[in-house]
Amino acid sequence: MLFTLTTQQLMERPDLWEAVHRLRYKVFVDEMQWTDLARPDGLEIDQFDHDEAEHHLIIRNGELAGYLRMLPTTRPHLLSDVMPELCEGSRPSGPNVWELTRYAVAPGFRDGKRGVSTVGTELIAGFVEWGLARNINQVIIEVEPVWVLRTLQLHFLATPLGYQHSYGTQQVVATLLTFNEHTLDVVRSRRNHHAPVLARGMPDMLGMRQAS
Repeated sequence: MLFTLTTQQLMERPDLWEAVHRLRYKVFVDEMQWTDLARPDGLEIDQFDHDEAEHHLIIRNGELAGYLRMLPTTRPHLLSDVMPELCEGSRPSGPNVWELTRYAVAPGFRDGKRGVSTVGTELIAGFVEWGLARNINQVIIEVEPVWVLRTLQLHFLATPLGYQHSYGTQQVVATLLTFNEHTLDVVRSRRNHHAPVLARGMPDMLGMRQAS
């Protein structure tokens, strides 16, 4: 199941807080070589881990298996303040538009074909469920160009916002994804799992086995 936590809730759980920031460091600094994010403590933390950020966590068998962070576009975010060169025209913003950042799947859970794991598709289903329940129908993503095709195959309406640029070992393009109930149906069908993935409450302490 997928748990959604505010930054305050995440900070109240030191086990989850550390696991999240260590996974982000592993993926974005160690693997993707975004060296500007490097820190001696091995934790990836930035100015956007603020009180309006929403953190999506997938816990499997007592481990953090996947993570992403959602940011409102009504205040500074990555595209507006860190990567503005990725947007060539007017930057999408508004209460129905959020930015999806720090998408990460832990190395032990990368079991999918064509680069999309079962944890990854659960993260996708989760943010669509989360958005539709809050009248959010668009997200901005900064991803490798191959992900634009993958989102189209899942029936997102994907609109590139500018040209690709190099960051670390990656070519990255900013894309606006529009989604609806049909998108959610397609994502669930591709997962062969039609039940909601969003969980209520807080996850158990890490290290304790629980149902995924």
